[in-house]
This record gives sequence, C-alpha cells and structure tokens, in this order.
Amino acid sequence: MSHSPQLRIAATYMRGGTSKGVFFRLEDLPEAARVPGRARDVLFQRVIGSPDPYGKQTDGMGGATSSTSKCVIVSPSTRTGHDVDYLYGQVSIDSDFVDWSGNCGNLSTAAGAFAIHAGYVDPARIPGNGVCTVRIWQANIGKTILAHVPVSNGQVQETGDFELDGVTFPAAEIVLEFIDPADEGESEGGGAMFPTGQLVDSLEVPGVGTLPATMITAGIPTVFVNAADLGYDGTELQPAINGDAAALARLEAVRVAGALRMGLIRSADEAATRQHTPKVALVAPPRDYVSSSGKAIAAGDIDLNVRALSMGKLHHAMMGTASVAIATAAAVPGTLVNLAAGGGARESVRFGHPSGTLRVGAAVAQVQGQWQVTRAVMSRSARILMEGFVRVPADVPG
Repeated sequence: MSHSPQLRIAATYMRGGTSKGVFFRLEDLPEAARVPGRARDVLFQRVIGSPDPYGKQTDGMGGATSSTSKCVIVSPSTRTGHDVDYLYGQVSIDSDFVDWSGNCGNLSTAAGAFAIHAGYVDPARIPGNGVCTVRIWQANIGKTILAHVPVSNGQVQETGDFELDGVTFPAAEIVLEFIDPADEGESEGGGAMFPTGQLVDSLEVPGVGTLPATMITAGIPTVFVNAADLGYDGTELQPAINGDAAALARLEAVRVAGALRMGLIRSADEAATRQHTPKVALVAPPRDYVSSSGKAIAAGDIDLNVRALSMGKLHHAMMGTASVAIATAAAVPGTLVNLAAGGGARESVRFGHPSGTLRVGAAVAQVQGQWQVTRAVMSRSARILMEGFVRVPADVPG
C-alpha cells in the first residue's frame, strides 16, 4: 500500500500575552484553506490536534487549554489605513468546532510583531531603533488595533525586562490600543455598548436564580456577575472551579442566559456553536490572595478582583479582550465592575487575576445618552517560539 507524504505548510508558533498560537501567512495556506469554510476549519483542527476525546491534543500543536488552542491568519490589509488583516480561530479541544465569533486580545500583540516579521509593513515605516506602530484590521469583529512594537536594529525587539503576570520570563513591552472597541450590530440593542440598555440587569438563569449582571460588548461580549452571588470571593484559582463540574455547569448556564439576553443567540441550543463568546467574568472587591505562582497579591495593590472563563473553563490569567471589557466597564460609573472597584469615575484600574495583576485603561463618554468607548489600552509582550513548517496528513481537506 502506498502512502502520500504529509503536507508541509509554512508557519510560525508564537506567544502573545498569556496565549500561544500557530500563525500563517494567508498565501502560504493550501488554496482551499485560503477562504472560510470546512477545509480551513479541518486544517486548523489537524494542526492543533483536535478534536481530541482525550483532551490532550497530543497529536498536534495545541496545549490542551483554551489559551493554547488557537490559529491565526495574517495577510496584507484590504482596508485603507491598515497594514494587515488579522483573523483568529479558537479551536475547540474535544469537539469538531472552530469558533470565529471573536478576537484574542493576547494574540493581537503577536499579530503586530508577526506583521513585521512577515514583511507586511512598509520598510519605510520601520525605524532602525524605536517603536513601529502596526495598524491591524481585526477581521473577526471588524475593529482597528494599533500595536506599538519595539524595534532594535531594524528588527522586532523580543527580549526585554517587561514582566507580565501569567508569563514566566520577561520580554519586550508591546502597547496595544483597541480603537472604538465596542461591538456594532451584533446585539438586539442595535450595537450599543450595553446591548440591553442597562448598566445592571436582573439576569434570570435557569437552575441558578436571578443575578445582577452587567452585559457589555466592548473588546468581546462579556457577562459580569458578582462573585459573591455565586458563592465565591473572587480570589479563586483554577482548581477551585475547573475541578467542580457542577460549578462549571452553573457558569455555563449564566453564559447562555447572558448570550440570549444580549441577542447574540436566538435559542439556548445555539450556544454550543458559539463557545468563544460571550465570556463570563466574576467580579469582587479587592482582597488579599496568593496567585498560582505563589506570589502574594495585597488588596491594597489592586482595585478589584476578576476571574473569567474561556471555552468553559476558568482562565489561568485574563484574556486580552476581556481585559478591554473590564477596562471599559470599570470606567462607567454604576456597572458591577465599577462598583467592585469602589465606584466613581476612573480612567484605569489594576485588577487581580489568578496569575497576578494587570493594569488596563479606557476612555469613555456619554453621547446622546449612550455610553461610548473610544479606546482601551494595555501592555503585553510577544515572541516567536518556533518557525518553519507544520505538517499534516495529506488526506486533510485543503
């Protein structure tokens, strides 16, 4: 019996923030995978090692967590005033599904650096030493992101002394600006930042009860609830929630109820095909705790605690897009996030997460009675882990 050799596809494995993903230039993909569809989904699943009923992704590049089960396509931008188009796929670990409904804020950092590595940024705009602003069109959600990437000797600077909780080693700081990050047109509320029109809603969750909730569409659709209303204090680490099947089921019920209320899905059954969004985040006033690395976090050093779920599990740190939602909601007086941080007007907050702390900021204003956010800012880092080729069996579509 003859066997075909594996397909060999140019790719780059990168860390961005607290996530990792396999990056592709659009032109390097097999022709069938250069357009949305089943061929692209199956290819990315095989690259990552999904679907895997063992939940390990042993036969692929994935790391068996939502933070490490990701693929990215970058290409020269078709949008005026942008350098690259960046498309992100969240690959389900154990089911036959790739979610294209949202962005990964962490990998947005890597997309900026990758754009320079890939030769997509005009060399005339890249300083010999300094900072290159890469103008990214985030194609999943139709938003502009500016990545301020440090450059040394004409190349992306990857090493440095910037420390990011949730990442073991320091690296060079990349500042991200999310421009006009509120979603548009997805919700029944006509694309408003608060799709229900309320800063705090009473959210009826079958099997759980009625909970106060702040639902926002900045960065990524997010449902914020008080940790105390679900029996938590906001200092929980992953084992406390991810090892509790009943707790995960309750939190998924909150997510589904929020998705319905926000108009993101029409029926509860649709939630299974939209696992990446919305996110659910638990907020609580500042309180001392010990992070997953053993670092002591003092209540006096943070404004609030936040714990968020991604793809059905408590995240080990904080998703970049959820950080945008946190920054935006914290800046609006009266939201649950703002109240947990002590209330009042604020342009930035430092919040505690399972791996440590993060400072984020947002600029908001009321326009004709509607809250709007013009930009959100945070710092991340990124670096290439490996570059070359990934291989997949030749019978993979594409």
